[in-house]
Amino acid sequence: MADSIVRPIAALARELAEGKTTSRKLVEAALARIADAAGEGQRVFTKVHARDALLAADTSDRLRREGITPSPLAGLPVSIKDLFDISGDVTTAGSKILRDARPAAADAAAVARLRAAGAIVIGRSNMTEFAFSGIGVNPHYGTPANPFDRKTRRIPGGSSSGAAVSITDGMAAFALGTDTGGSVRIPAALCGIAGFKPTRARVPVDGAFPLSTTLDSVGPLGPTVACCATAFQVLAGKPPQALQSIALSDLRVGIPKNYMLDDLDIEVAEAFQSAMQRLSQRGARIEEIRVAEFDQAAQANRLGGISPPEAYAIHRDRLHRKEDFDPRVLERILKGGSVLAADYIHLLATRARLARSFSRERYPVDAFLAPTAPRIAPPIEPLEKDAEAFRLANASMLRNTSLVNFLDGCALTLPIQPARGAPVGLMVVGFSGDDERVLSAGLAIEAGLA
Repeated sequence: MADSIVRPIAALARELAEGKTTSRKLVEAALARIADAAGEGQRVFTKVHARDALLAADTSDRLRREGITPSPLAGLPVSIKDLFDISGDVTTAGSKILRDARPAAADAAAVARLRAAGAIVIGRSNMTEFAFSGIGVNPHYGTPANPFDRKTRRIPGGSSSGAAVSITDGMAAFALGTDTGGSVRIPAALCGIAGFKPTRARVPVDGAFPLSTTLDSVGPLGPTVACCATAFQVLAGKPPQALQSIALSDLRVGIPKNYMLDDLDIEVAEAFQSAMQRLSQRGARIEEIRVAEFDQAAQANRLGGISPPEAYAIHRDRLHRKEDFDPRVLERILKGGSVLAADYIHLLATRARLARSFSRERYPVDAFLAPTAPRIAPPIEPLEKDAEAFRLANASMLRNTSLVNFLDGCALTLPIQPARGAPVGLMVVGFSGDDERVLSAGLAIEAGLA
């Protein structure tokens, strides 16, 4: 990753305010990186809004000169995951099948909020077809390579694959993604940046092509925790303001004794252990806790969970075009067709019960800490060639993150790998509605590990 081109939102906003740069310059630099034939731009974006972005940047610069700056996001380029409606665009959701669909009549709610805050839409970012995997492979538009070890070409993580790489490669200041089972946090973790999955109800999903009507949530990816916090506030319809970091000495966190720490890659285990040691030395109160709901949620989802039947319901009228689907995605959708209504209803009831149980009243901590993904990013090619290898890798990537969606929680990921090491994410997990607390804890953790 070229760290010199990955700049926090606050630093860019400050340079804009001080006249050290302009929105046009930022957009031109992003567009140049997208267009670089030696880079990942052609695989990161399914569509680039070059002309509209430059016009919007010029408007932003004029408004700034007139003293109008709607938010810290004003004038900054943002990539939009290809499943969000953008007025006048066809929303393909990473697929071939939707290429001939009618263009969107209006922006998705999240896109409209970003525009109102002054952000500049740079383009539509690539993704797993229909958002249905944690790997990020896309046979229709190509797969953007992870910024780490470009020679090997490792997976970016999914499904918001292009979103993460657009940030690491300086093609956007931040990104808009979705997270149904980890699709913001996995690519953020594997690519060495931050990402935030809010409590589902906090950000509207209107205008976002669905994967699971029960589990889908909308969240940002950014260079730092503070970037995610600023973008989240805008997405949640709140005036952006600096969140206060929790003092490390006041931070009480739990480490799950069960499930989330099982079977980790050595790089992940070492980075996590090192992070816990440093946080403890700097005053954080860390307690090992067995979280019964993690085991119970994993058991409830052992046959595939909520997403397959809901995805099948969404796509069943398109299944006569099986040859146009990514076969890896099609396999998961088809599994949903055999789920009994009684089993689906029972699973929804189990989710509601476990979500109520997973609370601060039961676990008096500010957050739980665990590795975001148990693996570092594997090479792309073997997973494209071997269906079983893909299944195993996908299940592994989704293992920890998907529990948070099932329990209707919120979660942040932030990078904890050593310098020049493979990216490893630390997941900060909170209870439903505890979004600001999780972000404040994340700010403390990020500063404590710096």
